[in-house]
Amino acid sequence: MLDSWTGDGHPSTDGTADVTYWGGYADAAHLQFGGQSITQHGSQVRGWLDLPLDDAQALAGALNAWEGDEQGRGVMVALDEHTDFHRFTRASWTHPLRIGAIEVAGIPILGITWDSGDHSMRHRGERLFGQVCPVTLRPGIEGRTTMRWTIPPYAPDDDHTG
Repeated sequence: MLDSWTGDGHPSTDGTADVTYWGGYADAAHLQFGGQSITQHGSQVRGWLDLPLDDAQALAGALNAWEGDEQGRGVMVALDEHTDFHRFTRASWTHPLRIGAIEVAGIPILGITWDSGDHSMRHRGERLFGQVCPVTLRPGIEGRTTMRWTIPPYAPDDDHTG
């Protein structure tokens, strides 16, 4: 059930996390620390997936403290604990529309990785604003499924214009 959803700020649900890093000194950091090449929405980062949480935290700390040059510049580092939100975001990394499906409490959930301009700011798309959009699934051709849903068009209101 959707009430079991774990989002940002929730601790890892399985005791694991992902660590990724990128930036101008990523190649030098790779020589020092290693890590696999990971595609995230068309960009390449380096890192490790599914690490025990303690190991991930130690590795992220070491990467954050690492200095790639004499001016103290290093790399950008992300430590993503496995929450439902991160799992669906990760499932969308290689999809051109940034969508991913996961299972939450035994129920398949489709997630769309919109940014704040597309989602909560523009459409007031969060649960708080009552913007849960119904989805219709219909059998499609060749065993595929067609999904349709409607998101109300953007219409700025007087209270939320810049």
